[in-house]
Amino acid sequence: MFKPTPGHMPEALKKEVTATEKNYVIQKNDKLRVELHSFNGERLIDPNPEMTGGAKNEKSTSQDQSSEQNTYLVDINGMAKLPILGEIKLEGLTLRQAEEVLQKKYAESAFKDSFVKMSFVNKRVIVLGAPGGQVIPLNNTNVRVAEILAMSKGVDNNAKAHNIRLIRDTHVYQIDFSTIQGYMEGNMIVESGDIVYVEPIRRPLTEGLRDYSLIIYPLISLITILVVNSSK
Repeated sequence: MFKPTPGHMPEALKKEVTATEKNYVIQKNDKLRVELHSFNGERLIDPNPEMTGGAKNEKSTSQDQSSEQNTYLVDINGMAKLPILGEIKLEGLTLRQAEEVLQKKYAESAFKDSFVKMSFVNKRVIVLGAPGGQVIPLNNTNVRVAEILAMSKGVDNNAKAHNIRLIRDTHVYQIDFSTIQGYMEGNMIVESGDIVYVEPIRRPLTEGLRDYSLIIYPLISLITILVVNSSK
């Protein structure tokens, strides 16, 4: 799984990454990029040029500087200070929920026909597969694969330790943590934007019984009720 061709990332992987990021809950010290667009999405609205640096952006040719102007930090109280709105509680919300909150707030001001688009700026790694979709913030430098797996509880009895993949851009690195040698060779330093995939162990019998239990248990209950009623 996940064998991208050069210059291409599989659509299935893109969808999993997007879904994981959308389900990630905003935490303290997260950096968020907030963009306010017109209703048709064609024009970026700057609600306060002095606070977001809109005037400077017109003169600047640096895309990094422009992006930094629309970046906001979630403080230790879970608040983010945004143009016009002031301090807004965002901690505990998913990106989608936060977008809805801000869109409603801006609609109550002078921007009725607009929508909000948000994204994370923090350095983070996404873990997929056996641990489920998780976003792991990189709060320290030189974090290695083993630490990411420990934080995500990624290698247990339901995971294949010999088949871990680290996906970086369009490159895939296969890692084997089932041996000491594999651990020493594969415990590489992760980078922001990396995706770690841990292949889960498939158990067809157990999974099949779990699926059929949704049908079997109600049927057994119904039969039991009929037997009890008929014996009266």
